[in-house]
Amino acid sequence: MRQAILALNAGSSSIKFGLYDLEPSTELQLVSRGKLDLGDAPRLSAKAADGTMQCDRPLAADARDAGIGDLLRWIESELGGRKLVCAGHRIVHGGREFVEPVRLTPVVIEALDRLTPLAPLHQPRSLAPIRTLAALRPDLPQVGCFDTAFHQTMDPIVSRFALPRKYDADGIRRYGFHGLSYEYIAGRLKAISPALAAKRTIVAHLGNGASLCAMRDGRSFDTTMGFSALDGLVMGTRCGAIDPGVLLYFVLERGIAGEALQHMLYEESGLLGISGISGDMRTLEASDNPHAREAVELFAFRAAREAAALANTLGGLECLVFTAGIGERSAPVRKAICERLDWLGVAIDEPSNAAHAGIISQPDSKVEIRVVATDEESIIARHAREQGDA
Repeated sequence: MRQAILALNAGSSSIKFGLYDLEPSTELQLVSRGKLDLGDAPRLSAKAADGTMQCDRPLAADARDAGIGDLLRWIESELGGRKLVCAGHRIVHGGREFVEPVRLTPVVIEALDRLTPLAPLHQPRSLAPIRTLAALRPDLPQVGCFDTAFHQTMDPIVSRFALPRKYDADGIRRYGFHGLSYEYIAGRLKAISPALAAKRTIVAHLGNGASLCAMRDGRSFDTTMGFSALDGLVMGTRCGAIDPGVLLYFVLERGIAGEALQHMLYEESGLLGISGISGDMRTLEASDNPHAREAVELFAFRAAREAAALANTLGGLECLVFTAGIGERSAPVRKAICERLDWLGVAIDEPSNAAHAGIISQPDSKVEIRVVATDEESIIARHAREQGDA
C-alpha cells in the first residue's frame, strides 16, 4: 500500500487539497489535486497530475465536516488504496510564536485558536478541518504551516506601527500574509536561476485575497498586508488600506457596531463594494457597467501604487512576478498595472501578455516581468513530510 501526504488549504466556502505519494521517488509525487466545495451545492472534485478527472460527485448538505470524511474514504478506498501518513494545513495566522511549521497537538491548536482576534474570519476556517481530522483519524500526524511565517525576515522598522510602544509588545504589528504562496514563488525563481532569485523582486499575489511582497534572495523585505488580511490592496470583498479616521467615523458618528463594521470591511467592500455587482474579477471584466470598470481601474491603481512603495523598500526594481488567480489569468489587469509602472522601467509585451506567456516583458525592459503559477499545497506537503516524520 502506497503512503501519501494530504495537504489541505481551507477557505471560506471550499477546501483545496493536494495528495502526494512518498514513493517511489524521494521527491513528493502529485497524485491528485482537487477541491471540497462547501457552498450551496457541496461537491468533491479532483483531477490527476495530468488533468484527468478522477472524481466529481455531490456531497451531503453538512459537507464542512462530513466532506472531510468523504475525502478520506475516497483516498483510502477508491484511489488505489493509499494510506495517509500525515496531513498538512495552511493556517493563516501564526502570530509571533509560530514562525515555522509545527506538529499540531491539542496544546498548539488551543494556542492558535487564541490568535483568532488577529484573523477573525480566516483563523476559524483554518482550524476547522484540523479538528475534524483529529476526530476522524486521531492517530494521523498533522502539521500546521503558517501564512505569516515567510515575513518574519522583515526588518522591525517595516513591521512596526507608530503606536505607543507597549502595543508592539502585545503583538500589534505588521505580520504579512500569503506567505506559503510567496515561499513557493521564491523557490521557483531560485530553480529557474539563482541570479533571478537575487534580483530586487516584487511578487503580486492577486486573487480574491490580494497582496504584494518585496523579496530578494528568497527573503521577505516588505509586504502590503499588515496586522490583518484587510490591509493593502483592494480585494474581492475586502477594502484594503483605509484611513483609520473613516473607521472612527463609522463607530463614533454612525454608531456602527464592531461586528457590523467587520462584516462590511471583510464581506461587502473591495471590488464588490465599488462595483455593486460582484467581487469576481472575471465578472467585472466582462461587464460594460461603468461601476465595474471603475472597480477594475481602482484595483490596478492601488496595486501599482503599492508596488512603487515596495520598490522604495528594495532600493529599486528588477523583477515583477504575477501569480494567483487574477495574476495568472487576467491579461488586462497585468497590462494596467504595468503601464502605471512604466516610469520604473516596466515595459510589458502585449502579445506575450495576451498569451499568458511565462515572460511577458519586452526584450529591452529594465524590469523582467514573469507569470508564475503558485502552488501552496506543494509547500504544505513538503513541510508536512519534514515535520511529520513521514
